[in-house]
This record gives sequence, C-alpha cells and structure tokens, in this order.
Amino acid sequence: MEYVSRVPRPPLDGLIDDLYYLAGAPPYARLTLPPMPGALLIVNLGPPFRIRAGADIETAEYPDGCVITTPTRAFEFGYPPRTRSVGAHVKPWGLAPFLPMPAAELCDRPVTVEQVWGRPAVAELRDRLATAAGPHEMLTLLEEELTRRLCETAGLGLVRHTSSVIAAAGGAVAIGDLSAAAGVSSTHLAQRFKELVGVTPKRLARTQRFTAAMLAIDFAGPIDWGELANGAGYFDQAHFGHEFRAFTGLTPTRYAEVRRRFLREHPGSALDGWPLPAD
Repeated sequence: MEYVSRVPRPPLDGLIDDLYYLAGAPPYARLTLPPMPGALLIVNLGPPFRIRAGADIETAEYPDGCVITTPTRAFEFGYPPRTRSVGAHVKPWGLAPFLPMPAAELCDRPVTVEQVWGRPAVAELRDRLATAAGPHEMLTLLEEELTRRLCETAGLGLVRHTSSVIAAAGGAVAIGDLSAAAGVSSTHLAQRFKELVGVTPKRLARTQRFTAAMLAIDFAGPIDWGELANGAGYFDQAHFGHEFRAFTGLTPTRYAEVRRRFLREHPGSALDGWPLPAD
C-alpha cells in the first residue's frame, strides 16, 4: 500500500497529529481497530468501506468517508480489494472545532462525512481531491478545507491542557487532581470533555493507559505481562487482563499471536501499528 503523511501547519497542528493519504490493497479484508486516545477523519475516494462499531451493532457502509470521535470500543473495518482515501489522525479534542454537534453524540457512532458537513460540500471536496495531481496536493487540499472550517470552540484550552497532562502521565493520573489543578469542578471538567472529546477525562485516561501499555510491547521477544501491567500502573496482572479483553476482545496472549501474525505476513505494512487482522 502507498502511504504518505505529514504534520499540518499551525494552527491545525494543535488539533491534528498528521494528515495522510492511503491507497492500494489492504493486507486483510477486515481489520479490528482497538480504542485509541484520538479521533479519525477519513474522506473516501474509492469503493465504499464498511464499519462495525461493536459486536452488538450492525455493519454500516461509508461511501464518502467517516468521522470517528474518541472511541471506547473496538471497531471493525471492512475494506474493498482496492482502497483510496485521505484523512487525518486527530488529537482527542481536535475534531470539536469542525463538528456542528457535541462530540458525545458521535461516541462509538461513526457517521459519514456528509452527515457532518453536508452532501454538496463533501461532494465538491471529493471531486477536487480525486482530480488532484498526487498525494501531496491532496493533503494540501484537505488542509485548506480544514483550515477554512476551523471554528472557535469554548473550553478547548481547558480540555487540550488536561488531555495533554493525561497523555504525559500515560493515563496514570487521579482525575480529582486534574480538576483541582484546572480550578474547575470535576462535573464541569467531565461535561467539557464529553462536549469536545466525546468521553470523560476518566475514560480518556483509561484509553491512554491501555495505549501506552500496548506501545511498550516488543513483539520480537518474550513478553513479561506482569511487568508490563505494573509499568502501566494497573493494580495487578488480572486487572490488566480484564482491560485487555474489554478493549480488544482478546486475551493478552492471543493479542500477541495476532499482532505477530500481522508482522510476519505483512512486514513493513503501512497499516501495521494499531489495527489487527479480524479474519
């Protein structure tokens, strides 16, 4: 697969980790995406893809792309044989200035880009992207569109600062200390987070801690799950195992087997890093 990415210019760099272009044949027809401390915007330029946002939800088709606020459960992506899209990996608070509704309304409910920005605007954007000279021009067009749509958002500074503190601590923080440091009540902080991130600070910290633990794993050698759990701030290995199943649907041992399968079958894949084979 072809993958091109870059960090956007200010002020978008305070909201978005990177803009990217992805095209080619996916390594697997279905990929599971565990919860992550971030959001996602995809503008689809190829055949529709499908998303199942949890085992209890029907699979839905997304022809024009999708918007996903910070998730609390694993999603399953179904790709066509050839896929092509541009998108943005967004910081937890980063979608709020582009949404016409509170982020909490989209929590674990991926929507099409049309549902957020309207059909005429999205159709025009997709046409311009489809006729661009190449990936770099496409990323510039997406960056210009996002810059044009950027809106002032009340409470963004508070949420951004607190989220950054959570990330710096790897999710191992006392939520009461966060609200006290910010000089607001825990209720106010939670409400702002739900409006702008889609989840509470406690839930974001839980996701951040799990992500930090996952990124610390070296799959090339044996894994000491007890040491990993302790380093990530879990009560014990049993607590870590419970979180693992809640986030991925797999035991830690099974997760390692699936991740190693990905690394073995598709070394260096643009999609290896967080998604797992769902087949």
